[in-house]
Amino acid sequence: MTAPALEAIGVDKWFGATHANRDVSLAVPKGTIHGIVGENGAGKSTLMNIVYGTVAPDAGEVRVDGVPLPPGSPRAAIRRGVGMVHQHFMLVERFTALENVLLGAEGGPTLAPGRRRARAELERLAAAYGLGVDLDTPVGALPVGAQQRVEILKALTRGAELLILDEPTGVLTPQEADHLFRILRALAAQGKTVVIITHKLREVMELTDAVTVMRRGAVVATRPTAATSREELAELMVGRRVALRVAKPPATPGPVVLEVRGLHVADDAGVERVKGVDLAVRAGEIVGIAGVSGNGQSELLEALAGMRPIRAGRVRLKGEDLPASGFDARSLRARGAGHVPEDRQAVGLVTGFPAAANLILGYHDDPAWNGPMCLDWAAVRARCAAVMEAYDVRPRAVDRPVSGFSGGNQQKLVLAREMERDPDLLLVGQPTRGVDVGAIEFLHNRLLALRAAGKAILLVSVELEEILALSDRILVMCAGRVVGEVTPEAADERRLGLMMAGADVTG
Repeated sequence: MTAPALEAIGVDKWFGATHANRDVSLAVPKGTIHGIVGENGAGKSTLMNIVYGTVAPDAGEVRVDGVPLPPGSPRAAIRRGVGMVHQHFMLVERFTALENVLLGAEGGPTLAPGRRRARAELERLAAAYGLGVDLDTPVGALPVGAQQRVEILKALTRGAELLILDEPTGVLTPQEADHLFRILRALAAQGKTVVIITHKLREVMELTDAVTVMRRGAVVATRPTAATSREELAELMVGRRVALRVAKPPATPGPVVLEVRGLHVADDAGVERVKGVDLAVRAGEIVGIAGVSGNGQSELLEALAGMRPIRAGRVRLKGEDLPASGFDARSLRARGAGHVPEDRQAVGLVTGFPAAANLILGYHDDPAWNGPMCLDWAAVRARCAAVMEAYDVRPRAVDRPVSGFSGGNQQKLVLAREMERDPDLLLVGQPTRGVDVGAIEFLHNRLLALRAAGKAILLVSVELEEILALSDRILVMCAGRVVGEVTPEAADERRLGLMMAGADVTG
């Protein structure tokens, strides 16, 4: 019999008191797409980091094509044909796509021959697998989907036959995700093996040949995808039945909390991204904004959160005009506004700080944890421990740097920090990005509880299913403008997708 492309045998890993992997065994046949799902902190990324060599196991063995892989050596893994695209891309933003691919594989003392070889190989791979990308553009100027293709190209140019992707669609639009799936299917059809870590069960059902479920560090089941369902996988992940779509009572909107008229906002390069947007959000309602990434939603949210200057327009919060000369995040917090940014690592957290410090970012002057001379760290830690318990942040390690938590648990910390302040207005960007199905149910219920308490919520999400599930009204943005408003009852993903693309669906 042909050896599996990847085999883990009795893999065990501890991080201090945290048992991240518990006697994990699995096998992935060659030429297949294999999904690994589980709650945040279930040990999925740890297991794949062990495969890739960035983490060494405490016990057990990893085999590639039937041959044991030296532990704790990415170099050995790459030489054996293992490639990995991490959840947060490992790219140098100032370097071009070509330079990023070449980095670490220059091929000699002078760069010119290596550049020529790399360019030729990248053009070949792009044509073979639909991985087209502008090789001479700085990576930081590329869309997120193109950045991900650079990561895949980087792995393939190093000879990857086993490609691991950690939460690959967490930052992609639906269109970019569809393109990625076509690429992965093409790779599998050519005999390469793909392992995908994801929380999105619909994608698992659509893309994979088989799926392994992990819970609290252990494998609890492996199923052929055709023989399972989203409902069964969700129950296996969480250990209980999960509502894949939360019940939403009818809204009872109150007075207008946020009013925006004729808003114009530019990006960092001075290009106008928001072009005369009008909107209003009332107490006791959730207004969702749908749109393809790059159509002004991010700049709109950042401007309303005081992170980006406004070129023109008027913003009123709770009936008061905000200063035309500019307002900042601190003054908005003082007026009862909270903000969950779209990029938790770049904006929402200081990843080198412990969880307890991150939980009070922006609220560090609160009397609850300020003594006469300095912060009362005992009070901060106690508050953090209570919030971690309430939001099921794992592990319950208040002094652990945030970089040591999974992406989903980082997101829970950001959401908890803002929700627990009981804001009158909550600006939310991508609230469940990288969050598991059980936590999505929990966080959606928290947002609906704020709505029931009379809070106003402005929601930006690339997940159309989330927009439809939570919103009372949906605004669709295209090219910096609001091109339509619909109710969830009158909309579906197809109609929203057409509106997002600028199509006229009024007829």
